[in-house]
Amino acid sequence: MQQTIPPQIRLSHKKRQLFMVLSGIFLTNALLAELIGVKIFSGEGVFGLPGAQIPVLGTRFDFNLTAGVIIWPVVFITTDIINEYFGKEGVKRISYLTAALIAYAFLVIVVATALPPAQFWQDVNSQGPNGTPFDMDYAFNRVFSQGLGIIIGSLVAFLVGQLLDAHVFHWLKHLTGNRQIWIRATGSTLVSQLVDTVVVLFIAFYLFGNWDLKMVLSVSVINYLYKFTVAVVLTPLLYIAHPLIDRYLAGGEAVPLDTFISKE
Repeated sequence: MQQTIPPQIRLSHKKRQLFMVLSGIFLTNALLAELIGVKIFSGEGVFGLPGAQIPVLGTRFDFNLTAGVIIWPVVFITTDIINEYFGKEGVKRISYLTAALIAYAFLVIVVATALPPAQFWQDVNSQGPNGTPFDMDYAFNRVFSQGLGIIIGSLVAFLVGQLLDAHVFHWLKHLTGNRQIWIRATGSTLVSQLVDTVVVLFIAFYLFGNWDLKMVLSVSVINYLYKFTVAVVLTPLLYIAHPLIDRYLAGGEAVPLDTFISKE
């Protein structure tokens, strides 16, 4: 008679698989957000609208956002799911790993931009779409190179934001129990992203740049308005994901024991 895996071991195996999938989604989107974040786009321009000119602290700002905010919501949702099923330790583990890999990616980019360009590569890319002179190596370096302040600010803000999210999430979960997922998910995201937004701008453009505090706070407000709105809009996704994950962890037929035994 073939032995089967006990339910508790099968559950542990499924949770490891779930953590690997969620970690992959989290890491990929966090790294991509850092890489594409050098582009600033017009939120109003996406819809063909003129600049909003929102009055903030005596200054008027449009919704000019970094391209990274397009996929940061995926990081928000994944963080909350990891928090829900793997706790603070799970969030800390993937956050530290992601921060280390982002730092590694920046180091690789520094090396790549320092490499001397091949002349033929420069020659075949020497003209823009209208026949204007174009320096491909300069463009490559400008796109991928980020200032030291932005790199440090991004890493510090990422770690502080993620760790704060984990603590606030579990503090709210202690208050609400297993009910009202939206309170702990949205509440933790709103608090952590407020800190994340201010920290990255403060370090990158105040400590290492030439912005004054008023400018930092003004731009932080515009960026946080976007993150606040997205966090609220995406909350229903948690109510969709939660039962699907619960069903995955609870379901499934008995697994033969030799499935877990490596064969030489």
